[in-house]
Formats: sequence, C-alpha cells, structure tokens
Amino acid sequence: MSQRRNFRPVQRAVVAAGLAFCATALVALPANAAPVSGSAGSGLTGSLTMGSSVIPTPIPSPSGLAALAVAVTQTGKPYLWGGEGPHAWDCSALVQWAFRQVGVSLPRVTWDQANVGAPIPLWALAPGDVILLNDASHVGIYAGFGQVFNSYASGTPVGLTPLSDFRNIHSIRRF
Repeated sequence: MSQRRNFRPVQRAVVAAGLAFCATALVALPANAAPVSGSAGSGLTGSLTMGSSVIPTPIPSPSGLAALAVAVTQTGKPYLWGGEGPHAWDCSALVQWAFRQVGVSLPRVTWDQANVGAPIPLWALAPGDVILLNDASHVGIYAGFGQVFNSYASGTPVGLTPLSDFRNIHSIRRF
C-alpha cells in the first residue's frame, strides 16, 4: 500500500505533463498547419478534423504501419519493371499489394497513387506514409529515420533506400 501512495505523485505529474503537451499541441497545430480541404481524411488517424478541413499530424496511421510491416516481408526480392509479385516487384505494385493486404485499395501505377489518400506535408511525414518521389515516377513506403522501403531499380533488391538518394519528394499520401 505504501508503495502505491508514493507512486501517485509521480503518476499525477506524468499525466499532467501529457495533458499539457496535448493541449499545447492542439492549440498550436492549427496555426502551424495548412488545412487540407475535402473529406478524404475524415476519421483518418494522424490528423485532426476541424469542420470540413483535415489538419495532418505527424502520427502514423495504423493501416500505413501495417502495410509497411507486410511490405517488409518482401525484402530481398528482385526489382522487375511491371513486376506484380510474388517473386519480383516494381515499386507501385509492391505498395499496392502491401496496402491491399491490410484492406486499403490503391490504384496500380504511381501517377494514380499520387492522387488518392490524404495529402500530407513534409513536416508531418510518418512511418507508413506513401511517398511519391522524383516526378511521381517512383513510390515507396516511408519507414522512418530517413529511409524509404521500396522496390528501387533493376539490380537492387527490395529493401530500404535513403530518402536523400532521390531527387525530390513529389507528394506524400496517408491511408
């Protein structure tokens, strides 16, 4: 019993600090975020909904994290242009397949994948987000720590590639 009483002040302090952080984030976030209009993100984890606007937050979506986990099971398989698995993959087929395994339907090609899901700004990039690179001719799943899980190119097996290896980020989408 006495140990429990000694723990309560610490527990209260942790809860108070957490609530203070959340309150600060909720107040500050709308001022720092550019609202994205539309209903594509309503109910989406990793975003705040304010009226008809969705304000992205850097919190991963469960479906994105699950798709990343599924995609990682394909590590080491070869790249093949137009490859749709299960023995070889191109970039967009790997992303489409991984998300389909967790119940999210995506179009087959990168340029179409660039137009679905909730758009996310770079500052809110989180693991599990679909990241379209260069001129949207390449796609992968952001894995965190500056790494993209993808089927990169001929001669490079499916796996992680540093984000810095790409010319630019075309867009980021969250599901």
